[in-house]
Amino acid sequence: MKRIEIVNATHYKTGEKINIFIENGVFVDSLSDKADEVIEADGLTVMPGLVDMHCHLREPGFEYREDIKTGTRSAAKGGFSSVCCMPNTKPVCDNAAVVEGILRKAEQVGSANVFPIGAASKGLEGKEIAEMGLMKEAGIVAVSDDGRPIATANLLKKVMEYASDFDLPVLNHCEDLSIAEGAMNDGDVATSLGLRGIPAIAEEIMIARDILTAEYLEMPIHICHVSTKRGIDIIRLAKKRGVRVTCETCPHYFSLTEDACESYNSNFKMNPPLRTEEDRKAVIEGLKDGTIDCIVTDHAPHHVDEKDIEFSLANNGIIGFETAFGVGYTYLVKPGYLSLDEMVDKMTINPSKILHLGRGTLDKGMPADVTLADLSSEYVYTKEEILSKSTNSPYIGETLTGRVKVTITGGKITYDELR
Repeated sequence: MKRIEIVNATHYKTGEKINIFIENGVFVDSLSDKADEVIEADGLTVMPGLVDMHCHLREPGFEYREDIKTGTRSAAKGGFSSVCCMPNTKPVCDNAAVVEGILRKAEQVGSANVFPIGAASKGLEGKEIAEMGLMKEAGIVAVSDDGRPIATANLLKKVMEYASDFDLPVLNHCEDLSIAEGAMNDGDVATSLGLRGIPAIAEEIMIARDILTAEYLEMPIHICHVSTKRGIDIIRLAKKRGVRVTCETCPHYFSLTEDACESYNSNFKMNPPLRTEEDRKAVIEGLKDGTIDCIVTDHAPHHVDEKDIEFSLANNGIIGFETAFGVGYTYLVKPGYLSLDEMVDKMTINPSKILHLGRGTLDKGMPADVTLADLSSEYVYTKEEILSKSTNSPYIGETLTGRVKVTITGGKITYDELR
């Protein structure tokens, strides 16, 4: 294992110049011998390796979209040293064998720590509880039926009770499928484009159900990719009552609105859909006041043939690893909505605490996961630089500020733009 010294980096919280020492994959006070590699970080900001608690690596089953090798390379380019992959693979990640296969492949070819999330129900069908205990032994860090909500209140109650026996967080994709058929947010823009809309209440009804269930059971629940003002209000009030609810949002919900869909570009089609300007501002407010705990990517690669078609028929989802930090810095930190350390906490220590990962810190003795970024770097994001196997990004051609230069995972340099 390499001994690494990072010299003259600017600490993301204090703004002080510091040196960081890494040996045997952990942070140390000083090196036992001469450094194998010295990273001159003058002009760069050092922070813990970013943690994405919600992404899709597509393997097994959808390797034509993405695989663990390409997905984690893309993650490392974006500054992520740890990613948590959702279970909607083929076969579904609902048993120990699939979990073990994902972890084995990640160990062989991964450029980031991979933490699998297991299915809450067998086959994501919303009928029977999946084998949580065996999956926990194999290495999952949470359960979710992501891509679909946990189907009924009764099943959610049972999932939460059973998951608590194994200290597994429950993450839910909040969407009432009975009223969620559509291609974009329901409203004037959808009407003008002749597209069927998904109403905001599809998300809000499910958020309310989950919170009431968590309150009744006195157990934690985590709400995925919050996108609406009223949904955020419901969570805010629940937190004030002491409900053990946490939640996340994605960069596209604080940087884009439904107006982007007027181009009929399916790279603006996602689930939940892009909402109104009022909702976008509410997401920012939720991040500011702490209602929203985490920023995640919901990295969802799709083949060009699944996106370069009629808007209403195109698959939902966008890639997000490589733009998350830049979009966050550009739309949250530069305008003054969040400080840098507030944003970084939502991309490191907060998700790590929710999932009990033991990551997201620069403390001595902890796994040496590091992100170095040039906060003054202004650049145009191009399709040619994408390391993901897919290119379905809404930010292609956009000017962003804040570029990741080096990523270190467990004492190993996984991305280096300085060489």
